[in-house]
This record gives sequence, C-alpha cells and structure tokens, in this order.
Amino acid sequence: MFTSKDVMELRKKTGAGVADCQKALKETDGDMEKAVDFLREKGIATAAKKASRIAAEGIVSALIKDKTGVLVEVNCETDFVAKGDQYKAFVNSVAEYVCDNEVADIDALIAQKNDETVEATAKIGEKIAIRRFVKYTADNGVVESYIHMGGKVGVLIEVEGCTCDGARELAHDVALQIAAAKPLYLNASEVPAEVIEHEKEILKAQALNEGKPAAIVDRMVEGRVKKYYDEFCLLNQAFVKDPSMTIEKLVKSYGDKMGKTLSIKRFTRFEMGEGLEKKSNDFAAEVEAQMKK
Repeated sequence: MFTSKDVMELRKKTGAGVADCQKALKETDGDMEKAVDFLREKGIATAAKKASRIAAEGIVSALIKDKTGVLVEVNCETDFVAKGDQYKAFVNSVAEYVCDNEVADIDALIAQKNDETVEATAKIGEKIAIRRFVKYTADNGVVESYIHMGGKVGVLIEVEGCTCDGARELAHDVALQIAAAKPLYLNASEVPAEVIEHEKEILKAQALNEGKPAAIVDRMVEGRVKKYYDEFCLLNQAFVKDPSMTIEKLVKSYGDKMGKTLSIKRFTRFEMGEGLEKKSNDFAAEVEAQMKK
C-alpha cells in the first residue's frame, strides 16, 4: 500500500503526473526506488540524477588561503536570516575555523563550534545548523572556489601540475562548469559498476518499450551509456563556454599553452539544502485533491 505522501514524494523525484505516480506505486507495491525505475522505463521520468527538493534555507560559503580551500554549508530557517550580516559573519567564522584547524569530521566541527552556534542562535532568533564541509590542500597545484547566486551553490576544485596563474584560471573556468553542469563524477572510471549496470537495465527497458528490435538494443544501450558519461562525468562534459571542446580537452589546452601537464585532482559541489525538505502545504494539498478525483 501507499499514501498520498508517497505519491507526493515520487512526483517530486520524477516530475511525473499524479496518475502516473499512483500507477507506478501500485505496480511496485509502494517501493519508491522501484517506482522511479518503473516511470523511467516507461519514458515518463528521464532524470538520472538523484532528485531532491531544495527547501532548507542557509548559504554555502568558501574560503581560500594560499594552497588551502574550504567549502561549508550552514542552514537556518528563513531566507531573510540567510541574507543578514550576523548570519554571514557566523558562517565565515565556521569557514575560518575549518581552514585554520585540523577537523576530523562534521561531528567534531559541530562540537567545537557549539557555544558559538548557541550564541548566534540566541542573537539571530532562528535555529542554526552547521551541516557539512570539505577542505582541500594542494601539494603541487592550486585550489579554487566559486560561489553562485549568493550562496545557493558552491564549488571547490583542486588542479594539479602548476601553481601559476594559468592553473588558477583553468580552475576558475572548471568551477563555473561544475556549478552549471552538475557533474557527479570526475571521469568514467569513478562511476560505480553497480550504477552503470542499473542504468543499462533502465536503458534496455526503455529501448524495448520504444519498440526497438532486440538485435540492436545492446548497441543502443552502449550508446546511451556513453551519453550518461558525457552528462555526469566532468572530463566528458562539453565546456559550457565552448561546447566544441570537452573539459578534458580544455585541461590539455591550458597545459599545452604553459608547457605543463595539468590535471583535475578532485572537486566538490554543494547545493544549498539538497536532500533537506520543509513542508510544502500547497503541494501536499494539490496531490490530495488530485488523488480524490
């Protein structure tokens, strides 16, 4: 069995209509993940990225000091508070602490900043929560950051091979790419085997449901897997500023101009509030009303 809440969640994840979500949940005995696959196989839901309703407030902030860079996300209850100077000052203090100290994990950071968090909460009048952070220190290269839409999206990236201005320019260009194109992996080798196998199953079902001959389905699936890599692997993506070249070619081009061998070592992209949800009464009411029909 399933409830209107399940239908609402499935609709958020897939963008499919209420009737299609109801049918998918019915066919899969209420299993949410299987229902997502069911809709994708029918071509009703095509998004391969994990959908999440961006509903929490707060900001993502970055700090670069020499060869070290940090990216942090701190949440609050309202957008009004997130835009305030007191709140931003607290977030900056969190970034400063992470940059200047060895912090084992998020629990250690929360414990260390507990008194300041309580004090800031009292002053600001809203619950404040330090959610996550990442810290990079480059051994032979540069660390660069990019913050988009006033803290709605943040990127941290490390480029190896040179500490020169050209490497930092490359890092900045690729950080913009990551913010816009939302890659999940650096390259195809990072994609877990089980993810690809799962995608192949979905893509094969899609092809068969489209009426394609079984004899060519495997070739079609391989082609679609390549498209998956092109969409979700950073080095395979077309450069947003010049779609005629991939990010991999862009990196090589920068290196060739400087006579260096450059490479992207790692990156992190935070989207403020991803995976967190707040109640949406209007959306819930909409689903309830359509189910009653």
